[in-house]
Amino acid sequence: MKLRHLGMQPYGETWAAMRDFTDRRGPDTEDELWLLEHPPVFTLGQAGRWEHVRDPGDIPVIQVDRGGQVTYHGPGQLILYVLLDLRRRRLGVKSLVHQLENAVIALLRTYGISGTTRPQAPGVYVNEAKIAALGLRIRKGCSFHGLALNVDVDLAPFSRIHPCGYAGLPVTSLAALGVAQSLDSVGERLAALFTQGLEAHDH
Repeated sequence: MKLRHLGMQPYGETWAAMRDFTDRRGPDTEDELWLLEHPPVFTLGQAGRWEHVRDPGDIPVIQVDRGGQVTYHGPGQLILYVLLDLRRRRLGVKSLVHQLENAVIALLRTYGISGTTRPQAPGVYVNEAKIAALGLRIRKGCSFHGLALNVDVDLAPFSRIHPCGYAGLPVTSLAALGVAQSLDSVGERLAALFTQGLEAHDH
């Protein structure tokens, strides 16, 4: 599996690149993980409802083709996009969501933080506050989009939306929980844990 560190990338162009990669890939195309961050943007999932975008202000809102409701991306938030051939890996969507959530929970554990999941509300939570959001798209048996983990991101814009469609859902970050780590080091660790989980599933 190829790991790409892409740094700060505009949302629209990255989204187009993911679709392009998925459309062009063949049965032998290597799976890829993309680690990056986005400039400030709100994204609204396929079935996303605009009433959850309360007061976007000067932050752009883009309606996209992933699952899930509305979320915020911005500098200091780690994005892990998973471009996997699920058919080849014999991996169901629920399994993939589970693997992503487990990787975040394992990552948090290395910092002494206890993360949990919720039925019906994908993502990872610490003491009821959301620290990681998840949204996927499956096309031709292949996944794109993925996971957003709040490392050291400005949490204020989350108050302008109903995060993931839940009014008043508290949001947190590693920095808010007292963990000072660079985006790169968190990204490396998260990608490694996710890959390990996938390999265990493959065997």
